[in-house]
Amino acid sequence: MKFSQAIAQAIDQCMSNDDSVYVMGLGAPDPSGIFGTTVGLQEKYGHKRVLDTPTSENAMTGIAIGSALVGMRPIMTHHRVEFALLAMEPLINQAAKWKYVFGGKGIPLVVRMIIGKGWGQGPQHSQALQALFAHVPGLKVVLPTTAYDAKGLLISAIEDNNPVIFIEHRWLYNLEGEVPDQPYRVPLGQANIIRQGSDVTIVASSYSVTEAIRAERVLQQAGVSAEVVDLRTVRPLDRQTIIDSVRKTGRLVAIDLAWNSLGVNAEVLATVVESAQSELKCAPVRLALEDTPTPASSSLAQGYYPNAVKIIESVASMLEMRLEDFEIAQLESANPVDVPDSSFTGPF
Repeated sequence: MKFSQAIAQAIDQCMSNDDSVYVMGLGAPDPSGIFGTTVGLQEKYGHKRVLDTPTSENAMTGIAIGSALVGMRPIMTHHRVEFALLAMEPLINQAAKWKYVFGGKGIPLVVRMIIGKGWGQGPQHSQALQALFAHVPGLKVVLPTTAYDAKGLLISAIEDNNPVIFIEHRWLYNLEGEVPDQPYRVPLGQANIIRQGSDVTIVASSYSVTEAIRAERVLQQAGVSAEVVDLRTVRPLDRQTIIDSVRKTGRLVAIDLAWNSLGVNAEVLATVVESAQSELKCAPVRLALEDTPTPASSSLAQGYYPNAVKIIESVASMLEMRLEDFEIAQLESANPVDVPDSSFTGPF
């Protein structure tokens, strides 16, 4: 099943099992159905449970919060994470604070936000702002990588009694994986070790996990055993899994989709330095975007994004190996910048 189909199935099954679940979002009933994730839902559940929305993100978020207070479970979707910036006040000052202010009663709200790169999206339509939301107590922040996790994490998010920011990278929508047809749950706040290793720990999330796996394969060919940790959620952050892995390998590379300064990867490094510094064999490394707005030009985008080659370069330096020891030519010749595959088309 594709990542997008897993998202769609999770929403469908939650709506079928619970009449209080409803979907709202710009273009939710469109034929394209937000990258295929909401296709057919309005025909199945009607206009009252699958709502198109105006470009009034602040007001619509307030409506979603209000409906959650009276027993509904809204799923709000933004085609771009940037659109949610217009709704920061109700998200941060209302949804995130509610259970602390009103005796533990949370806001069961899921806000889907789509991130990604390519197509000349440039600085205002291609940002990864998970650290911004993860900084706020009361918000849970999820970044699935696989189709299996996309479905399981989304069901857990919809059933959670707190606001959950569910961030999807649009380069993952066409990736396929084994997904059970029946409903299941992946716990929020639990990382997943994708590859077992003993020489270096690579911590990543969302699309950067695919780069970590590509790097791990090349490292393995050169005799380097890399452990790949998929965070899956960044708030709550599964610190123990990170610490246990680094205690085993003694080395850490933390890769993020966002800017390098003050990001999730910085929090990963801080966690390790605070709790496992004595086990480190060398200084940890963080990889992320340069601290500049995202370029729209394809030529400028070359080299801007952290990828498998940069991971291998970091590991080679840690192990005092030559870059020539690794077969990176295969990675350099297949390093997509604008599209991940030929099926990746518009309009969104």
